[in-house]
Amino acid sequence: MSVILIIDDDKLLCRSLQIQLEAIGHTTYLAHTMQEGIDTAALVGPELILLDLNLPDQSGLFGLPALLEQGHDLCVVIMTGNPDNKAVIDSMRKGAFDYLRKPLDLDELFAMVEKVEIRKQKGQSPQRDQPAAARPSLDDLVGAHPAMIELLKQIGLLSRSRVTVLIQGESGTGKELVAKILHTSSSPGMPFVAINCSAVVPTLLESELFGYEKGAFTGADKTKIGKMEFAGEGTVFLDEIGDMPLDLQSKLLRVLQEEEFVRVGGLETIPLKARIMAATHRDLQGMVEQRQFRQDLFYRLNVSTLNIPPLRSRREDIPLLVDSLLARVSQKLHSDMHAVSEAAMEKMMLYDWPGNVRELENVLTRAVALSRDGRILAEDIVWQQSRTPSAAEPQAGPSTLAEAEKHHIAKALQDNDWNITHTAQKLAISPTTLRKKINDFDIRKPTT
Repeated sequence: MSVILIIDDDKLLCRSLQIQLEAIGHTTYLAHTMQEGIDTAALVGPELILLDLNLPDQSGLFGLPALLEQGHDLCVVIMTGNPDNKAVIDSMRKGAFDYLRKPLDLDELFAMVEKVEIRKQKGQSPQRDQPAAARPSLDDLVGAHPAMIELLKQIGLLSRSRVTVLIQGESGTGKELVAKILHTSSSPGMPFVAINCSAVVPTLLESELFGYEKGAFTGADKTKIGKMEFAGEGTVFLDEIGDMPLDLQSKLLRVLQEEEFVRVGGLETIPLKARIMAATHRDLQGMVEQRQFRQDLFYRLNVSTLNIPPLRSRREDIPLLVDSLLARVSQKLHSDMHAVSEAAMEKMMLYDWPGNVRELENVLTRAVALSRDGRILAEDIVWQQSRTPSAAEPQAGPSTLAEAEKHHIAKALQDNDWNITHTAQKLAISPTTLRKKINDFDIRKPTT
């Protein structure tokens, strides 16, 4: 049996896991902050640590190296409810043994503990020297459409400098992928720090960006560096910049102008060394005209702009994308599915793909998982819309992007009985973002 340390600020979850694990013979210890976890690990010498990423004093990702220093044979398993896989990739690259998604599946947890037990019995150490996950490269941007070729050229040119870049494109077009590729091309080996401005509570966004000093507010029992400081000479990627509150926009503007910032509750100025990239699917120019976004910040961000075309405007790239995505999906699902029928390809070519490349990948994933044939057939290609519109056919329904997004979200909520968690998973966004969009679009739950 193993000695297990659980580090999570959810005390009810900790106690529940403790009861479950001790019932099958394991010795368990609990900690509710990163520092408490590091101290407890030094005292009890655990063989397995279950580590939450979102801790009140420090991110579990930042504290992971300190935990791994506690013992050569120590296995750290990340627990996270964050839908962003970047944190998972980073944690695995930094030495985590594995990860579990919240809400936790007890069968999956027990299987994980058993896996650690087997490794211990065989005298194996966690494989921390494995090659890091492949870095995004220009090859990941699949497409031969002139707009994509131009995008690739611009990325190559911008990689020679460190100017601020604004990346614009609809949801699902791959804005973060473009940011990562540009970062890798211009600042290899440096941190890439992403923050979703719509997924973080506005009152916490400032401390996430700039950090805070000890005693700055209730609960700030130690100094914490922000993401701009942590990024060093790397990149800070501000996703969904259009959702940043106006008061914080003015502070970000000053940082970009002065190239320095101050932690919340602090006095010392800290130089900004990181490159700033921002992304949005919203019309910032229109928001400026409606006074929903600062004009001076827009001009400061808009030094160089990368526009990612929607998938419906480059339909000739769909066969190339299908080949690339299908290879990735088949590998992930341990399938040898690589063939697509002509009817299935024609069906995909005629669809407008409001969710863009992300939606295409989701559709292919479902098709591979549920296909009963050795290849993907037309009936395996399924999306939420009830019919396949033609590219040349006049489209009824929403006439603007905002109306289309509202309609898509309302339909997803209806299909999932207004379950926020399930709907957010289907839409590949966080529950916080979904609630904000429900409020922004004034989507009402039908009365029964």
